[in-house]
Amino acid sequence: MSEQFAMTIDGRAVQAGRAIDVRNPATGEIFATAPDADAADLDAAVAAATRAFPAWRDTPIAERKAALAKAADAIEAHADELASLFVKEQGRPLPGAKMEILGAAMWMKATTMLDIPVDVTEDSDTRRIEVHHVPLGVVCGIVPWNFPVLLAAWKIGPALMAGNTLVLKPSPFTPLCTLRIGELIRDAFPAGVINIISGGDALGPLMTAHPGFAKISFTGSTATGRRVMESAAKDLKRITLELGGNDAAIVLPDVDVDAVAAQLFEGAFHNTAQVCVATKRLYIHADIYDRLRDRLHQLARDLPVGDGAEQGNRYGPIQNEPQYRRVLALLDDARANGLTLLEGGAVPDRGYFVPLTLVDNPPEDSRVVVEEAFGPVLPLLKFTDIDDVVARANDSDYGLAGAVWSADVEAATAIAHRLDTGTVWINQNLQSTPFTPLAGAKQSGFGQENGVPGLLEFTRPKAIFMPKAA
Repeated sequence: MSEQFAMTIDGRAVQAGRAIDVRNPATGEIFATAPDADAADLDAAVAAATRAFPAWRDTPIAERKAALAKAADAIEAHADELASLFVKEQGRPLPGAKMEILGAAMWMKATTMLDIPVDVTEDSDTRRIEVHHVPLGVVCGIVPWNFPVLLAAWKIGPALMAGNTLVLKPSPFTPLCTLRIGELIRDAFPAGVINIISGGDALGPLMTAHPGFAKISFTGSTATGRRVMESAAKDLKRITLELGGNDAAIVLPDVDVDAVAAQLFEGAFHNTAQVCVATKRLYIHADIYDRLRDRLHQLARDLPVGDGAEQGNRYGPIQNEPQYRRVLALLDDARANGLTLLEGGAVPDRGYFVPLTLVDNPPEDSRVVVEEAFGPVLPLLKFTDIDDVVARANDSDYGLAGAVWSADVEAATAIAHRLDTGTVWINQNLQSTPFTPLAGAKQSGFGQENGVPGLLEFTRPKAIFMPKAA
């Protein structure tokens, strides 16, 4: 692979007049640069996508599916190369990095197994009414740094299969794998169907305000999502927003503590807790609180944290310095307020590493409970009453996901129905499939991704009334 990373615009490799630095979060050092697109580059990408749209819209869906499958095959064939690059820019240890690359390819292939329905709302003696779902036009896709490849696939697959064209922007913290994928899949599609541009903080607002987009699909923080929604409102762009979460898991007293501890731990700390649907508040019944707390603390001490390129490390660094500073500030606030922190093992003294940290039964109004850490800080909270814990779990501006753990699945399911979230897991966590929609409640999102409902987010309904001969 060339060390020169290029954007993909109109089927060609394109450089920009400026570059952004890309740092390895395990060291904090710059190891590569990426193009820093300006307004002219964005205009070129939108123009290319606009030109390509009519022919792509009219391409039979079977051919669009075949192109997506070809692109997925190209990603899969270069999984080792991409995984190595992923570790350098994102920080996750290599096994998890390769799992994401292969998962993205699988997700794109799975999308081709979906079909866009034609809904018949009337078929009488006098007429037939069909509702078709037609593509929107040029889609803007904005992808975050925590799952940069998988979440790009969540946009590429349904947007293109529905017949739209796409301009995709990775995070400035993790642009390289996405740019490389643009090079790998360039020939799978007609020129202009998929365009991948990179840039700094100024590029996102330019995209959301651009009049050439019919839709914005954004994954990121709730604060940024509000700004995206405000920008889109000016010309009524359609939007899908997958935003933050402060997800609660409730552990009932009948669980086998030794059997579930590792699953609970991974549900909170996977990808160094940089997961929108990770457990971020763990409510534990008082009868088992001490035992489960101690077991989780032992796991925090035992599981290795370090450079993802070094074999054996289970968890990597915080991906970028601004997020690292936010997590440190949250921990400083906890210490200043006298909270009990149960830290894990030692971490490297360079890069953006934070020890895996549990907070022992903090007050419900403390910052570590109210705020989404998006880093390896997990408050453990004690409860005794089901009605009380459900109310506490629901007392959040967010509602992305939640979990209930119990030996009694029926009892857990009853609690699941009471949680104000888009997804609830019972005796599991972090599960998703290409065929099941992910949608947030409250300030965790707008619209949905995955499955047929997520596919239809990239379309609009068109009703056709057809008379029948008398």
